[in-house]
This record gives sequence, C-alpha cells and structure tokens, in this order.
Amino acid sequence: MLAVTILGNNSALSMHDRHQTAQVVTCDEQLFLIDCGESTQNQLHRYKVRKSKINHIFISHLHGDHYYGLAGLLNTYSLTNRKEPLHLYATPILKDIIDLQMKASASEFNFDFHFHPITEASILLDLPGITVSCFPVTHKIECWGFLFQEKEKARKIDAVLAEEKGIPKEQFKVLKEGKDVQNESGEWISYLEVTSRNIPPKSYAFCADTKYEEKIIPIIQNADLIYHESTYLDDQMEKAEQRFHSTSTQAAKIAQKAKVKRMLLGHFSSKYEDISEFVLQAKQTFENTDVSKEGVTYLI
Repeated sequence: MLAVTILGNNSALSMHDRHQTAQVVTCDEQLFLIDCGESTQNQLHRYKVRKSKINHIFISHLHGDHYYGLAGLLNTYSLTNRKEPLHLYATPILKDIIDLQMKASASEFNFDFHFHPITEASILLDLPGITVSCFPVTHKIECWGFLFQEKEKARKIDAVLAEEKGIPKEQFKVLKEGKDVQNESGEWISYLEVTSRNIPPKSYAFCADTKYEEKIIPIIQNADLIYHESTYLDDQMEKAEQRFHSTSTQAAKIAQKAKVKRMLLGHFSSKYEDISEFVLQAKQTFENTDVSKEGVTYLI
C-alpha cells in the first residue's frame, strides 16, 4: 500500500487552520516524512501519526516553512530516547545548521543520526519495497522534488493449478519471481501458466515549491498521484512568476502534460481563506484534481 497523509498544506504562515508544509508517505509499514514546517510535531500528534516509525526525513529546501520544525522534532527524538537510526536527506548546508544548533545548546543525539547531502538528481533510498529519488525544481533557492516508486511485487500463484501440474511447493517462490520451473516429472512449466501479475506498483511525486517549469514532466510522467504547489490563483500569475511559485492552472498544465492520474494542490497563500476556487480553476485543465486537506490520508 502506498499513501500520503497531509499534515500541512499552507505556505509561509499558519492561518485559517492550515499549517506549513509537511506530509507523511506510507509504504506498507514504512513511514517517510517530507518537509517539516514548524507545526509538524503538533500535526503528527493531532492526526495520530506515530513519529517513532519515521526513519527517513526528506527536506525539499531551506525556506523556513519547510524545515523550521525539524530542530524541535530531532530534540523530541532525543528526549524520548529514540533507539532507531534516523536518516535525513537535504541540501548540504542543513548539516551545518544542525551542528550549530547542537553546539549552541550543548546537546548531542542519543540515537544514530545519518545526514545524506543532496547534490544532484539521484536515487536517495533503495529499500525492498520502494525507491525514493530526487529531482531539481525551479524555485528562488535550491529546491528538490521527491519521487516515490513502489517496486514490482511478487507474482500471484494459483496454488491449486500449480499442484495439478505437479510443481513442488518449494518451487512456488521461484514461480513468483517470474521464472520457469520443472515439475516432478521433469517437465518445464512456464511461470505464465500458473501465476498472474500482482497489483501494479504505484508512484507518488512531491513536486515541491516551484514556478511553472516543464522540465519536470518527463520525471513525473504517468505518476499515479502528484502533489503540486498552487500558491496563487490565476489572477496573481505575475506575482507567482516573481516569487517562483505556481498558480492553480499552471499546476494543472503540468499534470495534464505529464499524463498523471491524479493531482493534489497545496502550499496555498495565506491571503486566501477559502481555497475552493483553486480546484475549480485547475479542473478546467486537469479534471482529476483535488485540494489537499490536512489530516486526510490519500490512498494511491
């Protein structure tokens, strides 16, 4: 199962009961945190997300609304005697910031802390069920998007049919891997005869803070779900351009051209109390659009 839980969908300020950027991606039993705005700890508690199960944190960029909650979260992990290693992925200078904070407070982590600098588009994490890669987006400062891709699951086997064909049970694992086997009579049986493809792997793209930029289209092509910022409505397109942000329709154009299956809008400017107009504008270009809602878990 791949899913994303929205903890914060607002931009710089916490207003209108919306909070700074943070979200948790779930892949089976694994939890990954993307960005850590200053309200993140409260939101994790509010929506009953077990922060102790988060072992990997990805920070898109160093604007405060995307990482000011990180120092507090790391401190909480120390205060609660975390035992599991924690991995942080971000632009290299964040390590200097964390080191300075620890030095100023005469503190040290009581768990294994691993910092992974992001310096180029690459695969950041390769686990048995999923890979996480990064890609650059166009913002006022260095900024990274993240692509979560499930791996192909083992094939489903028709155990009754396999036994009828005389295939020993110890060969079932080989069949699930998509390999032919010999039955008890020495006859070769194609895996295609007794297995079928499992649920196709899913993908999720967090497109981070970015102005309209088509260079990300090949990277997020055919994604099952993307989260794309839409800080402004279309009548503020000039302001969006100046501030390296996107409008609702610009986000929709990216989704349309990338042929993704579904899009969530987020990172709304605090000038908007009512965000319903965002989805109305975007749907004119890309129908399968929703505004992201805090506390909601979107199954992918």
